Amino acid sequence: MKKILVFIIISLCVISLMFLIFISNKNRNTGSKSGSAKIQVTASFYPLYYLASEIGGNKISIYNMTPSSSEPHDYEPTTQDISRIEKSNLLIINGNVESWGNKIKDNLKGTNVRIIVAGDGLFTKQYTEEGKTSSDPHLWLSPQLAKKEAQKITEEFVRLDPLNSLYYQTNEKTLADRLDALDNNYKKGLSDCKQKDIITSHAAFAYLASTYGLNQVSISGLSPDSEPSAQQLAEVVRFAKEHKVKYIFFESLVSPKLSETIASEIGAKTLVLNPLEGLSDDEIKQGKNYFTVMADNLKNLQKALECNI
Repeated sequence: MKKILVFIIISLCVISLMFLIFISNKNRNTGSKSGSAKIQVTASFYPLYYLASEIGGNKISIYNMTPSSSEPHDYEPTTQDISRIEKSNLLIINGNVESWGNKIKDNLKGTNVRIIVAGDGLFTKQYTEEGKTSSDPHLWLSPQLAKKEAQKITEEFVRLDPLNSLYYQTNEKTLADRLDALDNNYKKGLSDCKQKDIITSHAAFAYLASTYGLNQVSISGLSPDSEPSAQQLAEVVRFAKEHKVKYIFFESLVSPKLSETIASEIGAKTLVLNPLEGLSDDEIKQGKNYFTVMADNLKNLQKALECNI
């Protein structure tokens, strides 16, 4: 009887040890944490970096791949960036911004790096330029779409780190409430305006314009580096004159030259409308973030559109 009891005890110990080894290996392979280890996250550019930081808090270590004052549409990963991605548990991209996205997906096949395309299933706006139609990627400028991207990021954090699922879900709920409040501020702030037309330096605001009943006319295409033709510039000038546009918008990360030229041509002024594709060094020093910039954008829209507030 004693031998049987000893055998049972040894068997249970062996089974327990094997179970602990299994859990340890599983956590190491999926990025799950036990104790103080953090999920290693790489975000392709600022809006995704900000959303993930708010949700992940002190449970993640996050790297914004696009440097400050850089524009993500044409940014190419450096050797250091690629090395950082390969050491991450999770890479977060938006989709339709990152020209390198498909290539990096191929390079990461067979690794333990998870990739989430936060914009999957959300792209509903199209833009045609020189006969080529592309999906508009600028989802984050609509607070409700930013909220959906945040939900996808949260789901991935929970999958990687189920032990801290409540922490991520609580942070995501706080973020969602703030995005709802921002959405309400835009709805109220833009509900009674004399103007509805906005002329922007590039075609980044279609989702925002659609959500709040505005009409976007852009000088450049989906990328701020695309060069408009002389005919396109003439059409923008003609539209601005016909619709008595008083302000031409420019942005902080690219040259304001085209916006200033059109403003001078029609006797208008210029204002910043920030597409939040990144923050400048000065904006970072000033403590700016997604919400403060979106609030500044609303104020400038209200001024340009002559809104009653």
